[in-house]
Amino acid sequence: METFLIKALQLILSLSILVLVHEFGHFIFARIFKVRVEKFYLFFDAWFAIFKFKPKNSETEYGLGWLPLGGYCKISGMIDESMDKEAMAQPAKPYEFRSKPAGQRLMIMIAGVLFNFLLALFIYSMVLYTWGETYLPLKNISHGMFFSETMKEVGFKDGDILRYADAQELDRLDEFALRQVVEAKNVTVLRDGIETVIPMPDDMMQRMMRNKDGFVDASNFPIPMVVRELPDKDSPARDAGMQPNDSIVSINGKETPTYYDAAEMLADNKGKEVEVGFYRNGQEMSLPVSTNAEGKLGIYAKTPLDFYQTKTIKYGFFESFPAGIRLGVNTLKGYVNDMKYVFTKEGASSLGGFGTIGGLFPATWDWKVFWTRTAFLSIILAFMNILPIPALDGGHVMFLLYEVIARRKPSDKFLEYAQITGMFLLFALLIYANGNDLFRFFFK
Repeated sequence: METFLIKALQLILSLSILVLVHEFGHFIFARIFKVRVEKFYLFFDAWFAIFKFKPKNSETEYGLGWLPLGGYCKISGMIDESMDKEAMAQPAKPYEFRSKPAGQRLMIMIAGVLFNFLLALFIYSMVLYTWGETYLPLKNISHGMFFSETMKEVGFKDGDILRYADAQELDRLDEFALRQVVEAKNVTVLRDGIETVIPMPDDMMQRMMRNKDGFVDASNFPIPMVVRELPDKDSPARDAGMQPNDSIVSINGKETPTYYDAAEMLADNKGKEVEVGFYRNGQEMSLPVSTNAEGKLGIYAKTPLDFYQTKTIKYGFFESFPAGIRLGVNTLKGYVNDMKYVFTKEGASSLGGFGTIGGLFPATWDWKVFWTRTAFLSIILAFMNILPIPALDGGHVMFLLYEVIARRKPSDKFLEYAQITGMFLLFALLIYANGNDLFRFFFK
């Protein structure tokens, strides 16, 4: 329960920051162009608000709703989910959104997305300034890598050292390098001192999503089995009293110096109680733990990246901004590139809702991870909002661009129907994504 609460709090705080910044973008540009903003709310206030106030001589009501699923900025004279049909039937007033030139309305609609993207770049810059950029040089994995079965099927062998993705030299192991490998036509590895070229299939990412075994096989690396996190559900280790950072050294009295040794011993004791020996804060301990039907303890173990010598680049205050912009742009490029997988069977089944987003955050509060995940979500929010779907900012932008090019506005009735259709599509997607989360929780 504690893990759930920590993740939920991180998710709510992160989304609250992103929504406030997004809506503030709309708000500030609306005020610049003298458009009235009727309401500015964090969280939704259906039926009632936790509190609300309207400053003297202000046209805007500020408040905090009770439903922590976002927030909104209600702009006068705008056709959206909060529109007043009676007011929209009246002639446009000078302070209304619909009375302003198309260029001004376009800036107001783009502002939310722009502010989210700028926020992401700023957060990335401050993360790099505060903690630096830590990565694993490939040269430090001197004995090579151990690959998943999916990667072995296309030609990789345990012990291979990554050298090139197409003609691009690989010098570090991170998400960008792994994406380069998966997207490459050919990957060059060093095998027994000889460079070997491995042709990559076009559906490499779909294979990995279908088999759910990723890029590497952590179980074969010569590292101990160390608890990184304990899930809230189906975790015999958590139930028995194990904690994050416990390093498992024996099963039923037999030494297990590596992850593979521990996994093999546990597989031999499926559905049985075993005595797990481990080190906690330098002290050797043991606990009886009942393995599940698959012979597992129900833990998220540390990966090889947690054990190898990493390198950290420190940035000064002004140096951090170009580096943060570069990181943000590369993250956006990677996310946009990955969007094509949504339209595959494997990608559609991997879509998730709030549960999946909450899973991005760790079970313990880590500010570096929190801000990095928040920056990533800010980029996702910016990109998803600019998609040309009615009810999203991108839908409004699409119709405004049509107005600029055609020199005539779509009818209010057409925009109203488009808004309703867009809302229906978004709710259907929301139900599907969160339905995937529920299905995975109860049946997988």
